[in-house]
Amino acid sequence: MLLSRPGTVLIAGASGLVGTAAARAFLEAGWEVVALSRRRPELLEGYDYQHAALDLTDASACAAAAATFRSVTHVVYGAVHELPGLVAGWRDPLQIETNGRMLRNLLDPLLDAAAIEHVTILQGTKAYGGHVRAMRVPARESQPRVEHPNFYWLHEDYIREQSARRGFAFTILRPQLVVGPNHGVVMNPLPVLGVYAAMRRAEGLPFSYPGGADWVWEMVDTRLVADAALWAARAPAAAGETFNLTNGEVFTWRDLWPAMARTLGVEIGPDEPLSLAAWLPARAALWDGIVRSHGLRPLALGELLGESHHYADLCLACGASQPPAPTFVSTVKIRQAGFHAAYDTEASVCHWLEDLMDRGILPPRAAVAG
Repeated sequence: MLLSRPGTVLIAGASGLVGTAAARAFLEAGWEVVALSRRRPELLEGYDYQHAALDLTDASACAAAAATFRSVTHVVYGAVHELPGLVAGWRDPLQIETNGRMLRNLLDPLLDAAAIEHVTILQGTKAYGGHVRAMRVPARESQPRVEHPNFYWLHEDYIREQSARRGFAFTILRPQLVVGPNHGVVMNPLPVLGVYAAMRRAEGLPFSYPGGADWVWEMVDTRLVADAALWAARAPAAAGETFNLTNGEVFTWRDLWPAMARTLGVEIGPDEPLSLAAWLPARAALWDGIVRSHGLRPLALGELLGESHHYADLCLACGASQPPAPTFVSTVKIRQAGFHAAYDTEASVCHWLEDLMDRGILPPRAAVAG
């Protein structure tokens, strides 16, 4: 049975993929929302919420802000610190320590100031060591922890300790390959692939598949993650539990390529293996010209990509001649606990590409197709 009383949720990282979607989901369910991010989330325009600009690496600022958050009852923590180049930083001691410190900086004073009932934190496939060794197939939440350098463990150990000491509930969500409408973030491949399509067309080239060997993945729409966070905030079955999250099906990027091409209005050509992390930045001036010619939002290429072009290379198995090891996760546990949402992955990808075009981040279909 779900508890029906909405509360006040503080969403850390509210301008990110999961944070923005979570804020929307909670607001639409009647909750009060405090959106915490360095910049005001543009995708929450038109919603009634409180925004707080706060640097989570600044412990003094977090302590001072805690007094203004006394009404908060729930927390969804989606903030993350990544290093330039992304993937290499995942095992970097400084990156790990910074992420652990950010969570403590926020929650230490908040737990003293407010009557917190529930905290949700985010992990992912890295929890199963998929970036350092082959994962078990499928990866299940009940499997022993794969010990390797990762800030997930700092977060999880801290939350478990504080939950036991202070009496709040918590849930850990492990989504795999989250996609949505946000640009300039660290891990959303869709704006990257849309920019790639626009640049290829501008150079008179087809939308050739740039990846390596096919890699069977699972994906999750950011709306599904947000709905899971909303469910977890009130579901007794979610308290103290860890849940994998996916759309509910597998996919390959190569299989998605024709639907993406139709959505973007471009033609597919022969494969052309290349690194998007190298190819795109070398054409920053070309992107500036595309922006001017199509009247797009005046975003420089770096503002649009964030670190996601590095993530896109990972997703597409750039340079791989053999398929990478499978990274399948079981979602049986969350379904048995009562959360049953699922998304069509192809429809999800095309929906968010359409959204990026509608908002003037990418050229409209007719303009791209010429």
